Amino acid sequence: MKLPFGRSVTARLTLLFAVVSSSVLLVLGLVIASLVEHHFEDMDLELLEGKLELIRHAVVKARAGGDLEAMAEPLEAALVGHHGLAVGVWRADGQPVYVSAEAAFPADSIPPAGDKPFPRTWEGDDGQRYRGLQGLAPTGRDGEAPARVAVSTGLAHHDHFMQSFRLAMWTVVSVAALLSGLLGWVAARRGLAPLRDIVRHAADITASKLDQRLADDAIPEELAEVVRTLNAMLARLESSFQRLSDFSSDIAHELRTPVSNLLTQTQVTLSRARSLAEYQDVLASNAEEFERLSRTIADMLFLAKADNRLLIPTREPVHLGTEVRGLLEFYEALADEKALVLSCTGSAEVSGDRLMLRRAISNLLSNAVRHTPAHGHIAVELESDGQTARLRVENSGPGIAPEHLPRLFDRFYRADASRQHSGEGSGLGLAISLSIIQAHGGDIEVRSEAGLTVFELRLPR
Repeated sequence: MKLPFGRSVTARLTLLFAVVSSSVLLVLGLVIASLVEHHFEDMDLELLEGKLELIRHAVVKARAGGDLEAMAEPLEAALVGHHGLAVGVWRADGQPVYVSAEAAFPADSIPPAGDKPFPRTWEGDDGQRYRGLQGLAPTGRDGEAPARVAVSTGLAHHDHFMQSFRLAMWTVVSVAALLSGLLGWVAARRGLAPLRDIVRHAADITASKLDQRLADDAIPEELAEVVRTLNAMLARLESSFQRLSDFSSDIAHELRTPVSNLLTQTQVTLSRARSLAEYQDVLASNAEEFERLSRTIADMLFLAKADNRLLIPTREPVHLGTEVRGLLEFYEALADEKALVLSCTGSAEVSGDRLMLRRAISNLLSNAVRHTPAHGHIAVELESDGQTARLRVENSGPGIAPEHLPRLFDRFYRADASRQHSGEGSGLGLAISLSIIQAHGGDIEVRSEAGLTVFELRLPR
């Protein structure tokens, strides 16, 4: 359903201000009108009750004189100065004694001896409204039935006042709605000015200006959280763009080296005739470069699957202690060359993909063997509680500078730039290990201090 005024917040706030203020004034006006109506009714009833009592006294006095018709003159005198006031007096048998000339009593309730009750308010034949009371006037003589009296007053002046009041109320409400809408529009425009500034500044941020941030020192508190969230998003985008740029540069370097080696060696070989043995040596060397390229491409495809959540591990019981000890035996020959001491303590079992987990652990151990100096040690510790299995790979050595720790799991990232083209791995091992562990619902963290580097792997059991 399409909202009124489209999607404009200013228009909605303007309409809201106008509706709220008009509704408040309208309710207030209706309440005041009701109170005025009740006040007029109380005043009229008080006047009518006083006149009714006056008529009773006049009836008693006239009866004491011997004739009810004698009270006509004092009643007319009593009505002087009360415009719209009418009086009626009837004998007990319903015969009228005195009725004001301008009286407009309801025909179906006169004489008052009728069965229908006398109404408090009614509309006369002239279209005007009247309010009245009726009662009994004792004659003061024993055995004589009391006379019936009625008194009424016209409500024309009241109705005229209320009509003027309602007209004024609707005029005020209409003007107030317009003024509230205008003031609401001005307030909304001023209130949303910081938001327009945010939009304008955000529009200036492009892929080449991701280092810019939105100012949050002069904006309302309601928008401060939005600005902080946008700035945090820009920081993440800047980091992601920078990593993507670094990744593109690194992958170009990684692929350029083996391709350049293959091209150069092939061109040199083809520059003159070679013996069969020489051709075999060149092909063997090219095969090594092709294997390196194949491994790099396979690792990149593996990480691409992980990025798109296509890395779905199978589930089977995996004894981490068994896998670690098997890998330590595999790296034992390399460790012996550097006189490294390898050890494994503890045990843990998880449910996961055995080959994937073995690859992740192998990458950690390979990394440790390469970077542990001669005569150092590599210790693997396993432990498990009811929910989580932990595997720690600790190796001695110079350690890793703190500024490198947050980026160790980035693709193609090497803390030691001198190893960039040394042939010691492609720089994807730790990124692959992190992807595998995260695919299993776990995580990896690294810390390096006091000559020790520790990679801690956590997996849900």
